[in-house]
Amino acid sequence: MIRSAARSQPAPPTARRWFVLGVALTGTFLATFDLFVVNIAVPSLRADLRAGDAAIELVVSGYAFAYAAGLVTGGRLGDRFGYRRTFALGMAAFAVASLLCGIAATPGQLVAARLLQGLAAAAMVPQVLSLITVTFPAEHRGRATAWYGAVSGIAALAGQILGGLLLTSGLGWRMIFLINVPFGLIAAALAARLLPAGGGRMARFDPVGAVAVSLTLALVLVPLALGREAGWPWWTWVCLVAVVPIGLLTTRAQLGLARRGGEPIIDPQLFGNRRYLALLAASALFQLYFGALMFTLTMLLQGKLGSSPVTAALVFLPQGVLFTVGSMLGGRLTARYGVRVLLSGGVMAMAGLVALAGALAATGGELPSWWLAPPLALVGLGNGFLLPPMIGAALAQVRPDQAGAASGTFTTTQQFANSLGVTLLGTLFFALAGPRLVAADTAMEVVCAVYVVLIAAVLALIGVRRGKGEA
Repeated sequence: MIRSAARSQPAPPTARRWFVLGVALTGTFLATFDLFVVNIAVPSLRADLRAGDAAIELVVSGYAFAYAAGLVTGGRLGDRFGYRRTFALGMAAFAVASLLCGIAATPGQLVAARLLQGLAAAAMVPQVLSLITVTFPAEHRGRATAWYGAVSGIAALAGQILGGLLLTSGLGWRMIFLINVPFGLIAAALAARLLPAGGGRMARFDPVGAVAVSLTLALVLVPLALGREAGWPWWTWVCLVAVVPIGLLTTRAQLGLARRGGEPIIDPQLFGNRRYLALLAASALFQLYFGALMFTLTMLLQGKLGSSPVTAALVFLPQGVLFTVGSMLGGRLTARYGVRVLLSGGVMAMAGLVALAGALAATGGELPSWWLAPPLALVGLGNGFLLPPMIGAALAQVRPDQAGAASGTFTTTQQFANSLGVTLLGTLFFALAGPRLVAADTAMEVVCAVYVVLIAAVLALIGVRRGKGEA
């Protein structure tokens, strides 16, 4: 019996499998990097291309909402045509779109290339989580998702720091796009050769459903991305009102297709999985907080505290480093100690936010920007213990044949919540900060209290089911 039990234990992943994961994580890195790096280049873009405010907003936000709106479809494309093929084609398209961004001669060309870049990212990123789900046994999946979380954190940090360095090259802002091209092409070639096929189980693909779901998401994401900067013009409200009937019709059509034995873009069975849904909701609340936190901190540092972009990036550096450390440790510790690791991560993040608000309140906002680095480092460590294990726990709840749909739904929810957090809590921050952000310290204290409440809600959802190795 003992020998039989020993044989039933899955073998540890080989070095080759970890290398293959590294190839796939190139897609995660590039997609996240391009979400953040463009913010650094906005002044150069504006001056060189003579771009107006609307064009600049579309360059920054167009990628984000094309990426978010295409993620569900990207996940299902992997289910239909295979994860390796979809990832490799998506990566190649991303490299081509990056080249088009780098050689764009007009604002319109750059906006179109950025939209294509976002759609390409949406094709490749869900395949990473799908490949982790189908190739790593449950006992080792936590380490793989820890790497996923760590790479995401490093990419966000690199977008802020490396972006500034790339702007000093002779090619200026174009270099932040052109640097993707060689890495993307190499990764696409390696993926086509090395990645396991996976997926390919769907008998048919639902193109009408793909368009309907993407349209429904776009009707929310576009107003959220552009509305606040544009002063909420009439068309933003028309889109937000229209999403209700169109969303209901899309949902009805998807459910009808499932009842007829078809394979809709959104797998209805996922929403009958309570554990997956609880972790999906927890992840959404986390992204609501995290997206807004990074945005409001940037406004505080470069507004009220007068930090340069480089100084602000250095203040974020300890947070990014400890997020990476927490991500790498979190998966292993969760496998050993269970949900308590995620709960302790949430407590650390809340403690860091309270310390941040306390420092601002005690000094009246008159403090050197580097004073914020220690509490932010604690926040980063807590986030690292919380987010990657939560992703791994959510994907552990689904069957291998649901990997693409589950990954696409999960990443879409995260991106949607990120945009919503920046819009809602960013609006609250600006309303409290006043003209020229003179009261940004007070605004930050208030939104920190909101962030603490959101993390508490995340912990409540995670703690619904307790157990060793479970979340």
